[in-house]
Amino acid sequence: MNITRMELPAPGPAEAAHSVRVQDVIRREIERAGGRITFARYMELALYAPGLGYYSAGLQKFGAGGDFVTAPEISPLFARCIARQCRQVLEQMEQGDILEVGAGSGVLACDVLSECERLSCLPRHYCILELSAELRARQRDMLTRRVPHLAERVRWLDTLPQHGFRGVVLANEVLDAMPLHRFRIDGDAVCECYVGYEDGHFVWRHGPVSDAALAGRIDAVRSRVPDLPQVFESEVSLAASAWIRSIADLIGRGLVLLIDYGHARSELYHAQRADGTLLCHYRHRAHADPLILAGLQDITAQVDFTAVAEAAHDAGLAVAGYTTQAHFLLACGLMEMAGDADASDVATYLPVMQQVKKLTQPDEMGEVFKVIALTRGIDAALLGFALRDNRGRL
Repeated sequence: MNITRMELPAPGPAEAAHSVRVQDVIRREIERAGGRITFARYMELALYAPGLGYYSAGLQKFGAGGDFVTAPEISPLFARCIARQCRQVLEQMEQGDILEVGAGSGVLACDVLSECERLSCLPRHYCILELSAELRARQRDMLTRRVPHLAERVRWLDTLPQHGFRGVVLANEVLDAMPLHRFRIDGDAVCECYVGYEDGHFVWRHGPVSDAALAGRIDAVRSRVPDLPQVFESEVSLAASAWIRSIADLIGRGLVLLIDYGHARSELYHAQRADGTLLCHYRHRAHADPLILAGLQDITAQVDFTAVAEAAHDAGLAVAGYTTQAHFLLACGLMEMAGDADASDVATYLPVMQQVKKLTQPDEMGEVFKVIALTRGIDAALLGFALRDNRGRL
């Protein structure tokens, strides 16, 4: 449940000073732009400004000591299920690789490699695309401690590989944090929501839509979802669609597996979400004000999986599956693996069952998080979509 700004814990002195530096960078950008910037540019700077942005600076982000917990940190069962899906693809090719985009703490890489070893389907290389030097160091430390005998397979990349990649691309909670534009529909009038700076604070401002592609996406929302309320605000991520096209350019043969929270377009742009889906995370509190705590909080929005599918199709990838996280994990053998825990050992068994519930229950991560599979040159029906495939909803 979202909380109010007043309920957020106050940053410490070091955090507050860091946020001031980030604010100064954004403020100067606004001044250079004549008084306002798109929300996409604001979000890009707040999250990714070199050395200062939320994902670029040395702040604890993941796990109990950070701002949020992702599925790989909840349970190794999550990664073990993903490894089983990877095996199905890697067994179809020689010398296949795995590429993880935005590897966070490194725990997913550790657990996927461990399970792939157990399943005798280790990739030639496990590549990690990570731009944050601080996160690279944490990932390297995690891999060295947890799977030292497999660490030599890991390669860190500064850019996406060249065309011809063969294997599996993994991206868990990557699309939701890509810069996005915010728009407002008021009857027949459409405008874009910009960010300005006034009296020491960032503020919302409104103006004409800044990009023809954005205008087209807003038109698609209005035509696809005709019963929107009179006043409706939401978000569009042009960056996510561009990223899908970049991924398509590099895939020679393989699978792109994307796990994130969101909906198909007709479900995402709905009267129940008339204020949009922006969500910020700070010290395990969730709220909806992205214009505060610059550089100290994560900023996300729910993913338009219809847009993901459209971008993939236009770039020559097949949309090979779309389902909920719960159905994906169950199809990959989640309960079978959880059943290996000794039910008579209450201290071990109960935490495993709690992990399963967190990953699969509708009121937890099971329904809100979705999994979409994009493929090239893979003909077999994918394991993770055997229980339910919702491509018809896209």
